[in-house]
Amino acid sequence: MYTVQFFTGEALEMCGIAGIFDRAGAPVSSETLVRMSSIIAHRGPDDEGHFVDGSVGLANRRLAILDLSSAGHQPMQSASGNLVITYNGEIYNYRELRADLKALGHRFRSDTDTEVVLNAFEEWGPSCVERFNGMFGLAIFDRQRRSLFLARDRYGIKPVYYAQLGSLFLFGSEIKSMLEHEALSARVSLPHLLEYFTFQNLFTEGTLFKDVAVLPAGHYVTLGEDSTSKTPKRDFPISFIVSSTITLRTNRNLLFFI
Repeated sequence: MYTVQFFTGEALEMCGIAGIFDRAGAPVSSETLVRMSSIIAHRGPDDEGHFVDGSVGLANRRLAILDLSSAGHQPMQSASGNLVITYNGEIYNYRELRADLKALGHRFRSDTDTEVVLNAFEEWGPSCVERFNGMFGLAIFDRQRRSLFLARDRYGIKPVYYAQLGSLFLFGSEIKSMLEHEALSARVSLPHLLEYFTFQNLFTEGTLFKDVAVLPAGHYVTLGEDSTSKTPKRDFPISFIVSSTITLRTNRNLLFFI
């Protein structure tokens, strides 16, 4: 028996992330971080968390799916306390990756894919994303290196927006979260408005909000406490493997219109 549900206009629930990184070293306001998290409360009804370490602040709204206990609280710290993650998504092969990481000596305190992602980054660095089969938008802060890693899944299922305002870097699952920071105002980006009116879509990394960009699908960016702006990098390609044991047949009765 199947149950059909119709969208009634109510907000859909999912996890949400937000964060601040002042690369000039100015301390993050906890009050601002809480506002950035509170405005996306609809994304995560089960839990809310904040982490502040000087010039870095991470926030998370959690929809608990895999491990419903408090062990899945985010932002989550690694066993060493050096890495901190805020994460939105689902890694479908997390159990296989968990087994690989256990064989390499990693230990786990929860049954979440969040902790698997965190340990994968600790083991393999940014290249860990090449091993992920799933959808995700995530940020990992390295406290020792004072660097922030931001990544988005191959197909861009999970949204990640960011704004670079001088030395201030903001990011979030939704633009309105970032607008809670006093440094960013809701101004229209005229070039992108023209692009939208021309093509009925946006094909660049910009958005209709001035100074706000979207992290492209399959890209990541690493930022440190320096004045050099890093460009998002595509480093985990999409590959399709067709099994030799499967015979593909064409149904001539199907017509496709482009």
